Amino acid sequence: MMQERRNAILQELNEYGKVKVADLSKKLECSEVTIRNDIKSMDKEGLLKRTHGGAIRLDEKVQRKYSAESIYRNTEKKRQIAACAYAYIEDRDTIIIDDASSSFYLALYIKEHPEKRIAVVTNSLLVGNELAGVRHVELYLIGGHVGGHLAATMGESALQNMEQFHVDKGFIGVHSINFDVGLTSIETPQMQVKRAILKAASQVYVLADSSKFGGGYVSVICPVKQVYKIITDAQIGKEYVRKAEREQIPLVVASTKYEI
Repeated sequence: MMQERRNAILQELNEYGKVKVADLSKKLECSEVTIRNDIKSMDKEGLLKRTHGGAIRLDEKVQRKYSAESIYRNTEKKRQIAACAYAYIEDRDTIIIDDASSSFYLALYIKEHPEKRIAVVTNSLLVGNELAGVRHVELYLIGGHVGGHLAATMGESALQNMEQFHVDKGFIGVHSINFDVGLTSIETPQMQVKRAILKAASQVYVLADSSKFGGGYVSVICPVKQVYKIITDAQIGKEYVRKAEREQIPLVVASTKYEI
């Protein structure tokens, strides 16, 4: 029932661009409190933008192109992280961007900032779609079997293709970060790609919003100290910042440029 309401709210937003709590309450035959709670949750997930008395549709240039819901979760955090990550890229750098949703926002930021000329290698079809034809970007797309929630190349062909590249910097997302264990992943094909990026890049940056810290894990990509920087947003728990400081983990908090 809740998912049906959420789908109905998104459908209204796609059609009209904005919605009001009172109108949705009548149309969906439920209380205004229920609608407000739905909108509040969807705003936190980055599916819409909450306003006084209702909600508005997210930025159409992303909203209408792709169906993968993970792109629209925590969007402001991911934009913040992308802006911080871009500051570490130098003019004429060669970089690899993986198929994570956080990496996708870095690609959008690169697209919108022509002041640096960059060579970009990626296995992400979404990143490739955004950067193809962009004049300040020299784009290389990794070949291979296409799969995953966010369409990307993977498997043996992709790994062999990636071995041909050596770049200045790599930017990857992760399923979660456990300071005691390392960077973790669920899907084996994606994990193999991330390990290949670790070999191909002189410096690897992990782009991870604050929801990625802690929790359980299935597979470990590498220890946290094997990467150059971990970039996150200002809502990361203070206990993680303190632990990173104690253990000299290379954590960067995007909004404050807090760096260890």
